[in-house]
Parts: sequence; C-alpha cells; structure tokens
Amino acid sequence: MDQTASRSIRPPTHPGAILREDVLPALGLTVTEVAGHLGVTRQQLHRILSEQSGISPEMALRLGKLCGNGEGLWIRMQESHDLWHARRKLGDALDRIPTLQPQPA
Repeated sequence: MDQTASRSIRPPTHPGAILREDVLPALGLTVTEVAGHLGVTRQQLHRILSEQSGISPEMALRLGKLCGNGEGLWIRMQESHDLWHARRKLGDALDRIPTLQPQPA
C-alpha cells in the first residue's frame, strides 16, 4: 500500500461491515446459519459483524471457502483496515522514523 492511500481521511471498510451489509443479505442466510456453515459460534461471527473483532487467518480461510472468493480478499481487507488505524495511532511518531538504506561494501 502506498503512503497516499494509507493517509486517506476515510478508513478502509471493516470486513465485518461487508459481511453484514452485502454478503449475508445476498446469501439470504441468518447469522446462526452462516455461523453453522463456517463452523464457528454465533457469538464469534456476531463480534466480526459488529466490527468488534477482526478477521483472523483461520476465519479468512473459512470465509473464502464459504463465499468462493478465497482467503486473500478477507485478509487484505482486514490488513488495510488495521494498517490505517495503526498509522493514525502512531501519527507523527511514524514520520520521525528514518528510512535507512544499506551502505555499499
């Protein structure tokens, strides 16, 4: 991700919001039904849908299989979301860290 995208004003959408707003309605399934298909508890899925928890690698594998779009999409969405928030939290401290280059031998 380039620094321009990482400094955008609006945070990347949490993958739980995508699941809640787009995926579940398109599938026509309840949270309980999707949790059953994924092999997780309804509470675990609800924490993701309410954006209280992120998508773990294991959950990305489960969602990628269920939706047929692969785990990479879900991991990248979570990564973008997490990095955006981490950059905001670090703020100017990140700008003060130099980028070092190896010295020629």
